[in-house]
This record gives sequence, C-alpha cells and structure tokens, in this order.
Amino acid sequence: MNNHNLAILRNATTHRESSWDQTGRNNDAWNIAPGETKVLADLEGPGCITHLWLTQRNHYRECLLRFTWDNAKRPSVVCPLGDFFGLGHGIVNSYQSQLFTASTRMNNRFNEGCALNCYVAMPFRERARIELINESKEEHRQYFYVDYEKRAVSENEAYFHAEFRRQNPFGGWGHEITVNTPESNASNKERLAWENNYVIASAVGRGHYIGCNLSVTNLQGTWWGEGDDMIWVDGYKWPPELHGTGSEDYLNQAWGMQDNAFMRNGSSIYEHNTRGYQTSYVHHLENPIHFQREIKATIEHGHANHLANEMSSVAYWYGDVPRGVKSPPPVKKRMPIRRDIASGEWLITTSEKNNSRAVRRTREMLSMKTAWKNRNKP
Repeated sequence: MNNHNLAILRNATTHRESSWDQTGRNNDAWNIAPGETKVLADLEGPGCITHLWLTQRNHYRECLLRFTWDNAKRPSVVCPLGDFFGLGHGIVNSYQSQLFTASTRMNNRFNEGCALNCYVAMPFRERARIELINESKEEHRQYFYVDYEKRAVSENEAYFHAEFRRQNPFGGWGHEITVNTPESNASNKERLAWENNYVIASAVGRGHYIGCNLSVTNLQGTWWGEGDDMIWVDGYKWPPELHGTGSEDYLNQAWGMQDNAFMRNGSSIYEHNTRGYQTSYVHHLENPIHFQREIKATIEHGHANHLANEMSSVAYWYGDVPRGVKSPPPVKKRMPIRRDIASGEWLITTSEKNNSRAVRRTREMLSMKTAWKNRNKP
C-alpha cells in the first residue's frame, strides 16, 4: 500500500503469527534444535503477508528461511537468514531500504543481535507456509512476527520468489590482474558473456524481476567492480535487452561504492568498515524487468570476468505461479570466509569451496595473463 492508498478503506482483516509466550510470561522466543525445522506460520488463504520481523543473536548463514505458496511441491523462497534481509557474510549492520531494514548496536560484526524487517508484499491464494531451518550445530533462539492480511487476491497479483546463489571463489581467468589495466580489458560479448558471467537470477514463466543483493569477499583487495550487468529477457540474443556499464553503475552508484544505504540502492555492508566484506543492493521498484517466458540476470565479476573473489547474491522476483528455486549450497559451503586477525590472510579450506566451474578462457585472455606476468617480473 503506497501513501496514496493509505486513506482508502479495504475489505481486509489484519492478523499476526509470532513467537509470543503463550503461558503469559516473558519467554517470547522459540528454541530450535540443531537440524530442526520449525513452521513459523501456516496461513490459510487468500491473503497477503505484509511484514516480517525477526531478531536473533547468530546463525545468519546457518539458518535458512523457506516459503512455500499454495501447496506447491517446491518452495519459492530458500535463503540464508541474513542474506534474505540484505546482510551477507553473517555480518550485521544497521541500514534502511524501502523493502528491507536492519537495526543493531553491534555494527559490522559477525553474529550479533540484530532486528530484521521485510516489507515485501507476498500474496497467496490457498496457503502460505513460512519455515525456519536450523542447520547449525547449536540451538537457535528466534523471535519473530509474521504480519498478514486476509483478503481477496486478484488474478494479476503474482507470487514472490527469492533465490540465493554463491561461488566461492568465482572462477575468474586472471585474478592476479588488477582492474582498469590494459591486461584486464579483454573482450566479453555474445555467447561468451552468456556462459561466463556470474548468474544472479535465472527464472522461467511470466513475471518481473525486482532486484537483488550482491555480496563480495574482496580476496584480491583492490577494486572488485567494472563488471557490466547483462540481463536477457525471454531467451538469448545479442545484445541483451539490458546491458550496463559497470558493477557500481548497476547498483545505481558511481566511482566505486560508497558508505551509504538509500531506499532503492546502496551498501548494507561496506568493505572499508569490515576489512574486505561488501554487500550492496538495488531494488527495481519503479522499473521492474518484465519477462514473458524467462529471465537471466547476470553480471561480470571484474571486466570480462577476470576476478576470482567470493561472490554470493539473493535475487527477488514475482512469478505468475509458485515455482521452485535453486537450493542453497550445504551449510559448510555457504559459510563466510574468515580472515586471520593478525596476518590479514584469508582462511579458505578446500572443503568450504563452492565453485561450479571456471570461466571459459579465450586466446586473448591467455595472452593478457602472459603480458601481465611479463610486466610484473622482478
């Protein structure tokens, strides 16, 4: 409901499911055992979820949120708890956007208490099932509200979807090469770009894409951007319907990312406050990307995909029917990369890596690697 509609009376009733202590005492949170799945809300339709509030002390990557609409066989939302609300890496921070907000006294830290809010409208017709899965090895303590309306749902109201993806590390072809150098300026177009780019969203059916958050662990330590967004609508063609000019440009900023969080774009986690962890977001509220059959939203990581930092993302879209989304990696393969406090070195073990493939290398890319090596000989 926008401001223009606030004064309009509607045929709806307002309800809430929450973790309140039904004994009348003050133990207002649920304890969820390791490996346990708890149903936070199982709602009879028709209706629309209007607000989610969750707060907890930890397990932002270990716990998953799972939403299933209208008795579908597969869920339409499966995301790590923090990432769904726009906070990557298991780090908390205070920030505000129109769709998500977070509030904490322990900014830019791992696993501290934080309030998470979501204001995305989520209509359903028959049933809405909201679950939290504790994949940690510890008991998880969760406070929550699920606010919703019971009302008619029109035939043109679509189903909300959210999907988490991760590459640890992304399979770039020249991670040693810094951005904005001649050796990084390889050609990346046509099928090469379609195959090599980092995939943010890949959905079928009819719907509209409303944005994403994008998290980077800056292993190289310089600028991780210069990757063009390329978004294909209803199948491959060249050029795609939307072709951008750089990572920060797709995120509606410029000259790198800045330490700010606006209503439609910004940084919920800023790398210079966290020694290398970045989460940025962009929400297409007035300019959703419409598709009739399918959409593939991608972005280069470094120009022509030469970088090999850790990359993760959550894509948000609405679809005509509830469809299943990609399952997140196992808990060990989605945990944040930690850094040695004394040395500053990134601590990456083989068992934590989650890399589907290396990008396809062209002769030009291989020659640029050689040129960079020769230029930087002692």
